[in-house]
Amino acid sequence: MSASHASYIKPGIVLDMVKSIIPELTTDLHKGMMGRVVVVGGCKEYTGAPYYAAISSLKLGADLSHVFCTEASAPVIKSYSPELIVHPILDHSDVETEADQWLARMHAVVVGPGLGRDKTILEHAKDGLHLVTEFPDVVRGYKKAILTPNVVEFSRLYNKLFNEQPDRSEPIVCLTKVCRELGNVTIVQKGEVDIISDGENVLVCSNEGSPRRCGGQGDLLSGTMGTFTHWAHTAQSKGIDK
Repeated sequence: MSASHASYIKPGIVLDMVKSIIPELTTDLHKGMMGRVVVVGGCKEYTGAPYYAAISSLKLGADLSHVFCTEASAPVIKSYSPELIVHPILDHSDVETEADQWLARMHAVVVGPGLGRDKTILEHAKDGLHLVTEFPDVVRGYKKAILTPNVVEFSRLYNKLFNEQPDRSEPIVCLTKVCRELGNVTIVQKGEVDIISDGENVLVCSNEGSPRRCGGQGDLLSGTMGTFTHWAHTAQSKGIDK
C-alpha cells in the first residue's frame, strides 16, 4: 500500500463522522450508559498523566471514570478531582483479581498514562496491563485495540516486531505492516501528519494542530479516545456505521 492509496481526510469529514456517533441525551439514560472508562496508570513519579486521561474522558461526556494506580499515587490523584474513582491496586500482589472485579463493567480501558517502568508493576500486570512494545501479543488479534504511538514509540514497536527500523520515506507502508502483524489493530500514529490505519484502511490527517509538544497531550488524547470508542461501538451496534 502506497501513499497514493490513502484516503485523505477532507475538512469537515471527520467532524461529521464524530457528530454521527455522539449519543443523544434523553430521559431514558441512566448513570453509566454514556461511558464507564478506566485508566490504568499512575505511579509515585507520574500522577498527572492518569488524571489528565481520566478527567478528559469525563469532560468529553463519559459518566464514570476510574483510575487503577499504585498505592503511593492514589492520594495525590484523588486530591486532583472528587469526580474520579481511584483504585490503589497496581502494586498489589493480587492486582489481577482486584482489577477483574471492575473491568467487566467498563466500556473502555486506557492503558499506559503514568504507568512508569517499575518491573514489579509490569510483572504483576503482565496478563494484560503492560507496555505493548514489550509484550505485543497482548493486543495481537484484538481488533478493538487502538494504539497511539508517537514517532519514537512507533519506531520502538516496529523494531520489536521486525528487528529493524521503519523506513521514514514510506510511513504508510510501515504503519499498515505493523497493523497487520498485530492482527489488524488500529494505530493512530501521531506526528506532523497523523496517520490512522487498521492495516486495510488508511486515513491521513494533515490538518494543522498546535505546534506545542508539551507533556500531557497524549494523555488527553487517550482519555477522550476511550469515551469516543465506547460511543462508536454503541453507534455501530445501532446500525450507525460510517
